[in-house]
Amino acid sequence: MSNGKGPVVVIPARMASTRLPGKPLAEIAGEPMIVQVLKRALEADIGPVIVACAEREIADAVKKAGGEAILTRPDHPSGSDRVYEALETFDPDQKYDSVVNLQGDLPALDPAAVIASYDALQKNQADIATLVAEIEDPEELDDENAVKAVVSFKEGEKIGRAIWFSRLKAPWGEGPHYHHIGIYAYQRVALKAFIGMPPSPLEKREKLEQLRALEAGMRIDAACVDTVPLGVDTPQDLERIRSLMEKK
Repeated sequence: MSNGKGPVVVIPARMASTRLPGKPLAEIAGEPMIVQVLKRALEADIGPVIVACAEREIADAVKKAGGEAILTRPDHPSGSDRVYEALETFDPDQKYDSVVNLQGDLPALDPAAVIASYDALQKNQADIATLVAEIEDPEELDDENAVKAVVSFKEGEKIGRAIWFSRLKAPWGEGPHYHHIGIYAYQRVALKAFIGMPPSPLEKREKLEQLRALEAGMRIDAACVDTVPLGVDTPQDLERIRSLMEKK
């Protein structure tokens, strides 16, 4: 680790979701979804946790639950830009040298996944780290909504270098394929550089933001975890996660 104090976990959240408007405040097991995600991040216990909010009603819900919320510009082009603004507001003196960008729609996330992303960042001092899980369902290989990660894992290791990401089945030949999980850990300097770059040609073609970093020569490492966390993108997802979490 460099001279900083380790990571800040930042959860970007906005009300404008195409398939499920207002989803950060959707109630799950008695709490708004964003509060459930906040709790999972706090359970990981790797550093302070803040919610980067596009709207005041999200910030109010987080503060009511005892969490730390930072109101950001509503017009950011991506969650990464929102995360960086919140990080700079929270830590202008740059006491923290890295950041975990945790999606706000993973209320049932295993906190160990947050730890795994940070461990992957630290192992080889990569610029960026993320998570993957081995694909078990053959139908997923041909599903363009399931992003595949091409990762070079040495035998017996769970952290490897990510070579590429695609919506197509890749790589060719016998062997495992990996589902990309959109949790990222960044060296702070790498996040600053990343959001300062324009969208890259292959990023725009595949509609995958992480390709911008690879095209710029940044190193992305990936940790392999056992399961893909259940995300909430649609009303059907919301009902499924409510049923799961209310049974606990």
